[in-house]
Amino acid sequence: MYIRRALERTLNKYLSTKEIIAVVGPRQSGKTTLLQNIFKQLQKANFLTFEDRETLELFNEDIQSFIDIHVKPYTYLFIDEFQYAREGGKQLKYIYDTQKTKIIISGSSVIDLTIHSIKYLVGRIFVFHLYPCSFEEFLLYKEPVLYNIYSKRKLTLPIIKKIFPLFQQFCIYGGYPRVILGATKEEKEIVLKNIYNTYFLKEIKEILNIKEDYKIEKLLHALALQTGNIINYDELGVISALHHLELLDNMNVLEKTFICLRATPFHTNPRTELVKSPKIFFYDNGFRNTVIKNFQTIETRTDKGALYENFIASELIKQERKVQYWRTKSKAEVDFIIEQAVPLEIKSTLTAPQTTKSFQSFLEKYRPKKSIILSEKLSAKRDGIIYEPIFSIEKIIRKL
Repeated sequence: MYIRRALERTLNKYLSTKEIIAVVGPRQSGKTTLLQNIFKQLQKANFLTFEDRETLELFNEDIQSFIDIHVKPYTYLFIDEFQYAREGGKQLKYIYDTQKTKIIISGSSVIDLTIHSIKYLVGRIFVFHLYPCSFEEFLLYKEPVLYNIYSKRKLTLPIIKKIFPLFQQFCIYGGYPRVILGATKEEKEIVLKNIYNTYFLKEIKEILNIKEDYKIEKLLHALALQTGNIINYDELGVISALHHLELLDNMNVLEKTFICLRATPFHTNPRTELVKSPKIFFYDNGFRNTVIKNFQTIETRTDKGALYENFIASELIKQERKVQYWRTKSKAEVDFIIEQAVPLEIKSTLTAPQTTKSFQSFLEKYRPKKSIILSEKLSAKRDGIIYEPIFSIEKIIRKL
């Protein structure tokens, strides 16, 4: 089964341009399936994977023969798992400069594509990110009729109640396509465990050649338990047995391989607002829950708030939005600040429109054009504040 991705529409627009298309993102986020689906719709197209050692060796050792066999006869060339190429960017530049074939590549390691490849391809490449599915992509696949109602109409309570159990499922198991396709809870958990193990085997050991992977495991576990909290580097260093510089390096690895992301403080006054302390989130709730081995339902979770916050952070990043929060030195705080200083607060159990002192404090200081409070089932508008269900974040962002 194919889960339709929003990025497909974007990529199709750029198939007629000369520039190389690069699709990067986490392992098993659906890059191969997406490219294969586009490939099947094209004439005179060639699809390769650099997991095939023979093909990779030809590309690395004899680029002219590679061109004669795999490039010249075709209008389009797809190369999957491009991160395995030793000097991929240099070779691609040569193909780009000497041939007319449109090139589309994918890679799971942004570190490899940015450092070893893209430096050769400035002005020759468009880079797109494919993350695990957004909730809207999940909803479209699971319940197309509900999705159409959700996307085209104002949400009523009966529709919210129908969508909410799907949202709860998404918060527990996340958006990796193969997980979504899992028929049972047991299958979903097995797939997530496999994604976790493959990440360490392929990304950490094989590509990045990090031998002390157990330290990253300890770090990941500590970060998963601190999801949505301000990072305490000293505490993380003790837990993971990593020195400060090692810790920062490993945090960078987790970000560049699409596992964790750091939300920075929004500020205009360094004297009264936090300016440096980041919060930690995961790109996918399912991966995060795999790390802590907890797939209990939302109703029984003590970390429901963290799951909801992580959902919002991941949905923002999937929409290429900056993830920020606001906190003053006197402890007033707003969960997220979106572009144009739009505050976004999560109050899960809200049943009627109301705000907090912290939220009002931000409104009084910044006077934003819009402000948003998300809860489980409330849909309303009062005093210029938008109240909507948490799962509708992508719809809200489009209207900003």
